[in-house]
Amino acid sequence: MSWFESFVLGLVQGLTEFLPISSSAHLRLTAAFAGWHDPGAAFTAISQIGTEAAVLIYFRKDIARILSAWFRSLTDKQMRGDHDAQMGWLVIVGSIPIGVLGITLKDQIEGPFRDLRLIATTLIVMGVVLGIADRLAARDEVGGKHRAVKERKTLKDLGIRDGLIFGFCQAMALIPGVSRSGATISGGLLMGYTRESAARYSFLLAIPAVLASGAYELKDVGEGHVSWGPTIFATLVAFFVGYAVIAWFMRFITTKSFMPFVIYRILLGILLFVLVGAGVLSPHAGESGG
Repeated sequence: MSWFESFVLGLVQGLTEFLPISSSAHLRLTAAFAGWHDPGAAFTAISQIGTEAAVLIYFRKDIARILSAWFRSLTDKQMRGDHDAQMGWLVIVGSIPIGVLGITLKDQIEGPFRDLRLIATTLIVMGVVLGIADRLAARDEVGGKHRAVKERKTLKDLGIRDGLIFGFCQAMALIPGVSRSGATISGGLLMGYTRESAARYSFLLAIPAVLASGAYELKDVGEGHVSWGPTIFATLVAFFVGYAVIAWFMRFITTKSFMPFVIYRILLGILLFVLVGAGVLSPHAGESGG
């Protein structure tokens, strides 16, 4: 992998990680469209550490408060009813599905799941799901002629059942094209949570999963065409770009619809099917390189 490739891929990772359009799919597609080798699951997982570092900084006050309350709750029974202490446990509970499935499906994640036809399918299907979830949220928020405004749930209403559902939604993102934020936010909206609450828990829930996945994949750097230097460079690029994107996205979702992302996903999925069907792109483009 050249330094230019790592810069472009780091830029793509930073731009797409927090948007509900799938960063792993865009890394895969960028390489396929450019005629580069597939960067692979290891590069994707490690570059996500950069964007996750942006989450740690952006939500640093929330994270510090949750960690402090959680650790105190281990020895202080009175703290166990504290919302922040409970959030600590809920992040742990919600991380179980992706941890189990990530290890179980490791070979599929690095192989069959990177087929461009599957990516096109997940882009379209999850785009439709996100669109439905967004419409339901909008209906509750604005009401209607014969329908009152419905109050949606916040993170104070989050329990173990919903935390596990969020977790299974996040685990779906093991398939490129699903999108971690897209799946968890869609799941949250369908369960009746506000856009901001669903997004906030989505980003907090991603922290242990992404850091653990990135650390696990460190051993594979240097194999094939991906080396340490470009990988670290791409991770740094992803961090700086990702921080700007997450700040923008958290402002965006408080007042805007997800429909632009829905339309983009569906159009990109259709385009991908057309290109693969016409023979312009191989469904396994670049995979031989690693």
